[in-house]
Amino acid sequence: METIERKTLINKSGLGFWCVNAVQGCSHGCRYPCHAFLLARRYGRVSDYAAWREPKLVGNALALLDMELRRKRGIDSVHLSLTTDPFMVGHPEVTELSLQIIERVNREGIPCSVLTKGILPPELADVRRFHPDNTYGISLVSLDEGFRARWEPGASPYAVRVAAARALHQGGRRTRVHIEPYPTPVFVKQDVNRVLEQVDFVEHVYFGGWNYNAAAREFPGCARFYEEQASAVRRFCDARGIACDAG
Repeated sequence: METIERKTLINKSGLGFWCVNAVQGCSHGCRYPCHAFLLARRYGRVSDYAAWREPKLVGNALALLDMELRRKRGIDSVHLSLTTDPFMVGHPEVTELSLQIIERVNREGIPCSVLTKGILPPELADVRRFHPDNTYGISLVSLDEGFRARWEPGASPYAVRVAAARALHQGGRRTRVHIEPYPTPVFVKQDVNRVLEQVDFVEHVYFGGWNYNAAAREFPGCARFYEEQASAVRRFCDARGIACDAG
């Protein structure tokens, strides 16, 4: 895999939390569209979608990490990642780097959170190596593999994704699911409760609509649809004692 060099690694996001993006690009090739790809193309970091799907490791990531953990103050947690996927399917070198980053951050007593459309590695269950307060999340907006093949073509199959998260939960680790962007029936007809039932073991659910796709907004009664789905998510979570952010 090609590498690039960066000047910083741990950065505070516009949402106010610290994050690490140790790869440029993502082979998952999400077509929602991918906001990270649009920004990278706008600022000239990649030329097109094909280039974005050829990820490049940040070659000096671990050196930067060591330096910034010493110098930066007030880092209470670190998220992997906002502009790439830390456990990218088909790229074991990305997974290995992400595990090294999490382990190094955890060594400072700082917990990490992760979010992936890939496969959460079973190694993360090892609390001798990783902080017990880490949170391991998956993105899951459907169970329909036809939908995934169209909109998340390089990501892991939904069932495999869920199974990896469930295994970490069974190992006593903290898990969450991110259900965004949730599709309207224009894209796939489904029951949000069926999706939720597959991840009823998680500690936290985040739900959000597909608000940045024109076709989603053209669905008749789009606003009402998302209100109803958010209410269903809240009912599901309340009944099971799951923390929930849903509209």
